[in-house]
Amino acid sequence: MTALSMAKTAYAANKTPIRTTRGTEYDAFALVTHRLRTAEARGRPGFADLAQALHANRRLWTMLAADVAEDGNALPPGLRAQIFYLAEFTTQHSRKVLRGDDTAEALVDINTAIMRGLRTSGVAA
Repeated sequence: MTALSMAKTAYAANKTPIRTTRGTEYDAFALVTHRLRTAEARGRPGFADLAQALHANRRLWTMLAADVAEDGNALPPGLRAQIFYLAEFTTQHSRKVLRGDDTAEALVDINTAIMRGLRTSGVAA
């Protein structure tokens, strides 16, 4: 490779898209939601995977709750409160799913709604 071709390569346009916070959050929700759906669809044989997916989902929501609880969070207070409530709901509902008293459908629905919100413009930016 010549010096000229190396220079052209070094200063060429980067083909990797720039990741935004919203995009990263969307990807995290998409991954955990896919894991929840897949594990639940397997039924009883997928219980261990479901437990792991529920744990990952709770960790994601716990991080969000911690973020909105910070004084410096720029989201409107009402939205912050709603996100915190959803984090609490996720924890409580996950316990029901693990006990076999409910399904993960509500968690998937919530995550899907959040993903839709992250894909649109608005106050969540």
